Amino acid sequence: MRRLCLIIITLLGLTVMASAQDLPARIGPSEQTPQSGYKVVHVFPHDKDAFTQGLLFHEGVFYEGTGQYSQSEIRRVDIKTGRVLQNWALPDQLFGEGITLFKDYLFGLSWRSGVGFILARESFKPIGYFQYDGQGWGLTDDEKFIYMSNGSDQILVRDPSNFNIIRKINVNDQGRPVIKLNELEWINGEIWANIWQDNRIARINPETGAVISWLDLTELVRRTENSDNTDNVLNGIGYDPKTKHVFVTGKYWPKLYALEIDGL
Repeated sequence: MRRLCLIIITLLGLTVMASAQDLPARIGPSEQTPQSGYKVVHVFPHDKDAFTQGLLFHEGVFYEGTGQYSQSEIRRVDIKTGRVLQNWALPDQLFGEGITLFKDYLFGLSWRSGVGFILARESFKPIGYFQYDGQGWGLTDDEKFIYMSNGSDQILVRDPSNFNIIRKINVNDQGRPVIKLNELEWINGEIWANIWQDNRIARINPETGAVISWLDLTELVRRTENSDNTDNVLNGIGYDPKTKHVFVTGKYWPKLYALEIDGL
């Protein structure tokens, strides 16, 4: 792991990504794109003071990345109570973003600083930092590669050993770009993505970038207190491969939902 850290810390010269402000407004999904049905199977408490940026499920607990300057953390969270079991605070000058768990190490991003970090999962001890160009939004992995969003219509496939870009996935719905891709989760060979300030989750084919279907969670947003502010949007996707439950929450939401997805 020492070699990995040295490679990552000296990372330079990655391709500059366009910010969401530079891109045209997203066109909504075509009527031809299927909608995924779902059922709420559990409702769990969630810290209403957490500006949720990244979420994942592992061995019976949640790992959550939160944002805002001087408030950003990585947390291990008890599912049933929402209590924070362990946490690591980012430096005050970093605005935390997405996280993923790769080979027992937590990788995390910052928003505009171009700085990411690696923590040992058990100890939460930081073991390395890395750099990238452009903004950092969401992260996930398929146990081989790391996938990163930056607010555009692209998902960047990166090499975990040096964070170099291997390829770019242009996400589209019936050929039309889908921008503001945010929190990511790898689920059964698909990339699931929150869309900033949208009540839907896109299910994406990682080979073609095509949206396979949309999961519309408008009803969950409506029934969730504290979700009426423009910043308190749907954000955070986790997955339990044993139960096949998909976990979702939002920024400053007091609830976290476990969903059963039709056909999953």
